[in-house]
Amino acid sequence: MIIIDAKNKKHKELNEEIEKYLNNGYKRIKLINVNGQRYIFAGVKGDYYLEIEGVAGDDLGAFMDGPTIVVKGNCQDAAGNTMNYGKIIIHGDARDVIGYAMRGGCIYINGDVGYRVGIHMKEYKEKRPLIIVANTAGDFLGEYMAGGILIVLRLKGNYIGDFIATGIHGGRIYIRGYVDEDKLGYGAKIEEFKDEDVEFLRNKLEEFCKIFGYDLDKILRKDFTKIVPISHRPYGKLYTE
Repeated sequence: MIIIDAKNKKHKELNEEIEKYLNNGYKRIKLINVNGQRYIFAGVKGDYYLEIEGVAGDDLGAFMDGPTIVVKGNCQDAAGNTMNYGKIIIHGDARDVIGYAMRGGCIYINGDVGYRVGIHMKEYKEKRPLIIVANTAGDFLGEYMAGGILIVLRLKGNYIGDFIATGIHGGRIYIRGYVDEDKLGYGAKIEEFKDEDVEFLRNKLEEFCKIFGYDLDKILRKDFTKIVPISHRPYGKLYTE
């Protein structure tokens, strides 16, 4: 593994250095002293591993297809933006629009997230993106979702933002614990949580719990609120009679 010190480097300089090592055949890279540099590993395709110590900047792993990124710290906006495949593991908090238009892969966050997480997520055939958040999420969670799975565990704190799943027309959201219907946005509804959902969540949460050291059985002892679309065309009447 090659180690790159990001201290005092602009995002362009850092990303050019990363690209140089990737082009020279390095598969595993570690960045230290990262302090908000943007676009790290954006567009990278292939079986690569990146470890980051510090605070990753906007658009971490945007458009990437295959790599695994582990952040030993926090992350700013839009991690996994339009990600096609791969894995982003964030040991701290992440901010807004995480997983924007995400098309595949998974994002695991062992902390809180901000607004509009999972906005425009989508899925196609076997590609079904997954975002799991350990703690709380802000407003407009899952806005305009067209596919994929969002799971918010609220392990520390019971807060959940307003306007959940506004405009949702595909995919599912699971929030651990009770969620009042007044929290939902237009186009979303609460569906009965069934035994098959427990097994589905067990499958999806197994790796997450193993990475962060959580007791999966303990998490699943509490019921979840399942949120789904009312329709695949929630705004259809605005355009057709």
